[in-house]
Amino acid sequence: MVRDGYFYAAPLIAAGVLLGWLASSLWAIIPLLLAFFFLWFFRDPERAIPQEEGAVVSPGDGKVTDVSTIALGNRSQTRISIFLSVFDVHVNRSPVAGVVREIRYQRGQFLNAMNKVSAEQNEQNIVTLEGDGQKMVFKQIAGLLARRIVFYPKVGDRLERGQRVGLIKFGSRVDVLLDASARVSVKVGDRVKGGASVLAYVQPQAEPVAAGSTASAERMR
Repeated sequence: MVRDGYFYAAPLIAAGVLLGWLASSLWAIIPLLLAFFFLWFFRDPERAIPQEEGAVVSPGDGKVTDVSTIALGNRSQTRISIFLSVFDVHVNRSPVAGVVREIRYQRGQFLNAMNKVSAEQNEQNIVTLEGDGQKMVFKQIAGLLARRIVFYPKVGDRLERGQRVGLIKFGSRVDVLLDASARVSVKVGDRVKGGASVLAYVQPQAEPVAAGSTASAERMR
């Protein structure tokens, strides 16, 4: 359970008890039902994280709404989009193991997250991760109802694949941008689970060796 659930539910439970005591138990039904909804919405189930080399896991629960190739500068990248309805778990997880290289918050609109233009125009948090010698981008995109994006790590933090990193409240979308060479393992319409479902596989690349390190290695021979 994400602690936000308690923050939303506690005053509603108190209101329900107070109304039931001062008026009638019927008046207590609505605030108590709302409290139950918030406790359920902010659920945070455990997940079995895939350990296959090069696996990119889903950053969130939901439905795959787009798998396409886009141009980013002079590079082609694969974009996988996942729509999180109000009924899905909204805890977000890191798609790969790696280091957070950049976090960029972008103000924007609150269009329906099913709309393709929401990927560029909506409020969003854009996170660049580097792992296995590759960089990839993970986006938390606000939806029609979402009004707050939460991301816990900081630049320089090391993340594990499937690690909890934040959430988007009340309906949203998450995108993963990968190198075009990635082998995609999902299609539009698939249901995925954050941290547990593999979206794609990337080919791990060797980390570049610094010139100084090479020279040192030569002297040690």
